[in-house]
Amino acid sequence: MGGRVAPAQTKPRAPSSTRLAPHRRVERGPGIALPFRLLLVVAVAALGVGVLLVASGGLGRVATAIGTSLTGFLSDITSTPAPSATAPTVADAPSLEPPDEPYTNQPSIDLIGTVPAAVAGDADSRIRIYVAIGDGESGPIMEVPVGPSQHFLVPDVQLSKGTNTFTASIVGPTGLESEKSASVAYILDTSKPRITITSPKNNGVVNAKSATIVGQTQGRSTISIRNTTTNATVSGAADGKGAFSAIVPIAAGTNTIQVTATDPAGNVNTATLTVRRGTGALMANLSASFYQLKISKLPEPVTLSVTVTDPDGRPLAGASVTFTLAVPGVPAIASSELTTSAAGKATFTTTIPKGATKGQASVTVIVSTQDFGNTTDRTVITLQ
Repeated sequence: MGGRVAPAQTKPRAPSSTRLAPHRRVERGPGIALPFRLLLVVAVAALGVGVLLVASGGLGRVATAIGTSLTGFLSDITSTPAPSATAPTVADAPSLEPPDEPYTNQPSIDLIGTVPAAVAGDADSRIRIYVAIGDGESGPIMEVPVGPSQHFLVPDVQLSKGTNTFTASIVGPTGLESEKSASVAYILDTSKPRITITSPKNNGVVNAKSATIVGQTQGRSTISIRNTTTNATVSGAADGKGAFSAIVPIAAGTNTIQVTATDPAGNVNTATLTVRRGTGALMANLSASFYQLKISKLPEPVTLSVTVTDPDGRPLAGASVTFTLAVPGVPAIASSELTTSAAGKATFTTTIPKGATKGQASVTVIVSTQDFGNTTDRTVITLQ
C-alpha cells in the first residue's frame, strides 16, 4: 500500500518518585504600599481617558491633566497638615498673704500678694480683688494693674463689721480671667471684751499672801492684773475659750485689784474688785468674867466665854468647844462639849470652890471643826 507508516503506539510512563519536586508554598511579597496603589489607579484611569482623547487630538491636554492630577495627589498625601490656631492661655491664680492676726479694730487693711512670674511686668494684665462679707456671696470690689515684680500691695482696703473674706484673680488683655486665689479673712471687731471675775468675790477675804484671780473674757485676750494698793502687776493670757487665771500678791488689809483684758483686735476693757487679806487661820478668843479674885471671897462663880472665827475672819457657827479650869489647891474643872452659836460664841459658867489656894488658875478652851481643824486659847485668873 502506498502512504506513510503510522507511528508506533507507546504507553506513557509515570514519573519517578525521585523526579517529583516537593510541593512549595507560594509566598507573596509585601505588596505595593497603599499610597502607590492609589497612584496606580489614578494613572490607569487617566490613561484610559487619554486613549479616548488621542483620536480627537487631545493628547496634549491629556498629558497636562495627568501631570496636574499626579502633582496634586502627591502633594496631598505627602504634605504636613498646618496646625490649627491655639486658644489663648489663662494665667495661673495669684496668691494672697494671710494676716498674722485676723482680728482688727482698724477700718481698713493692706492686702499683700504675689502674681505668677509669667504675669509680672505685664502692663495689660490686672489683679481683680473679691470680698465676701460674713456668709454672703463673693463679689469684685476693685482692680489694680500688675506691677513690675511678682509682689503686690493693695493699700487701704475698707472692711465691713464682721468677717471679710478676700480672694484675687488675674484678668488678661483679652478679658480672660484666671482661677481665684485661696481666700484670706480679716475680722473687724470694735467691741470691748467683757470681763467676768468668778473668784474671789468682790469685797471677799483672802487668807493668804496672794490672791488667785479667776475669770472669763474674750478668747485669746491678753490679761494684765494690777494691785493698786501694792503696785504689783502680773500678766497672763486667756485661752481659746476666754478662761484665765493669775496670781497677784496682796498686802494686809484692803487691796484694790484691776483686771485689764486686751482682745485680739486690740480693744481694751478693765474690771475692778476689792479683797481683804485675812489671817488665814482658825481663831479662838477666850475671855473670863474676872481675872483677879481674893481667896477670902470664895466660893465665887466665874463665866468663861469664847468667840470662834473661820480663816476668813467670819464668826463660825457649829464649832465644838470645851473649857477647862485648873485652880491651885482643888481638882480641875472641865465643861461638857459645847457648840458655838451663829455669832461664833460659846459660854461656860462654873464656881471656884472654897479651899483654893493662892496662885494662878489656868483657863483653857479647845475648839474643834470639821472644815478648818482645831485651835486653842489660854488665859489666867490670879488668886490673891
